[in-house]
Amino acid sequence: MSLDSLLLSVLAPWRHSPTWWVAFSGGLDSTVLLHSLVRLADQHELPAIRAIHVHHGLQTAGDDWPAHCQAVCDRLDVPLQVVRVKVAPGASLERAAREARYEAFSGCLGEGELLLTGQHRDDQAETVLFRLLRGAGVRGLAAMPVERPLGLGRLVRPLLGASRVDLDAYARRNALHWVEDPSNQNHGYARNFLRGEVMPLLQQRWPQAVSSMARAAAHMAEAQKLLDELAQQDLLAANTASTFEWLRLPSLALPPLRALTPARQRNALRHWLADFTLSPDEDHWAGWASLLDARPDATPRWRLAGGELQRSGDRLWWLPDVWLKSPVGPIDWSDKSAGLVLPGNGSLRAEGGLPAGKLQVRYRQGGEALLVVGRGRRDLKRLLNEAGVPRFVRSRLPLLYCDDDLIAVANLPQLSQACPALYWCVPPF
Repeated sequence: MSLDSLLLSVLAPWRHSPTWWVAFSGGLDSTVLLHSLVRLADQHELPAIRAIHVHHGLQTAGDDWPAHCQAVCDRLDVPLQVVRVKVAPGASLERAAREARYEAFSGCLGEGELLLTGQHRDDQAETVLFRLLRGAGVRGLAAMPVERPLGLGRLVRPLLGASRVDLDAYARRNALHWVEDPSNQNHGYARNFLRGEVMPLLQQRWPQAVSSMARAAAHMAEAQKLLDELAQQDLLAANTASTFEWLRLPSLALPPLRALTPARQRNALRHWLADFTLSPDEDHWAGWASLLDARPDATPRWRLAGGELQRSGDRLWWLPDVWLKSPVGPIDWSDKSAGLVLPGNGSLRAEGGLPAGKLQVRYRQGGEALLVVGRGRRDLKRLLNEAGVPRFVRSRLPLLYCDDDLIAVANLPQLSQACPALYWCVPPF
């Protein structure tokens, strides 16, 4: 298949997109992609084509690349946006630069727009090998998808069906000029080592190695789709409403998960957790076993990136890090005619008139007691236990005091009999 046919085929679903942005580094791959799209736009009705260059500022040679990209775009009559980013220091400079780059790309995309990148079949093969050496599972070995969401639009890799040789031949046939990144010769970077040392050896022994690995990635992507479909089916029974829907926290019923085999449990959880955190590695799954095996009155926690899973009774809850921070209090409720904003913890409103006296919202410290109609004064901890309130909620649960007497607990009308109903609007975390 020719390069033109490949691009038109892959990009057919997005022919009515408002804009196609090309991630333009100035290197061979993105230069070929930009040039070929401009040629196609002369022959076909395509969306507006724009280019974006991200300048990392990591090497002296890179300071000349924005000017080179501008000159190329001027010749092609393509608008160029140059974005300068700061790369956060860390253990992996490659990863930090990639994260900064994609954050910039995401910020430029409008609703329904595409970001087109120049990764090709050889890049896909390198990704498969790199992830295989890191012990990746099916999802990781599926390598780079052709398309995925990014910001308000989508990221599309239309050249995954083309080889580096194909792109080089196109560039020389059209007398294109591109920049060479000197850091590509630094084999201290894992990717460069695979590209410069390992892949040539593999191709000497197995000439079709690149095509075979790219094909294996496609098989893995198909297998992952089947695993995702299975996970969705398994999660249907567990994704039921909880008694505390007002918490606005993701949760699952545990009994349906317990009925699954361990492999299907892990598959379902990987799928469910994908929106909240990084996929747990094999060593982390001991935390899942601890959640399942803990006694009913325990409060086991499974710590993951960006938050943790906690169990309350027969339910599993995802708590992001921001939830785990203590809210600021106490807060005086001076204007009784209006609701009350709780710093870092949503807001309160009362249905009906509030009682006279000094009103203040506080949070649990321990030892609180509440006067319950018909039952006398009762320990708050025991009342919360009776109501089945998860323990992780209790430190954030607003308590309303009037003249230093606890008179109501938010969202628990059975514990607010001496006061109008008190509604806590929990912020989305």
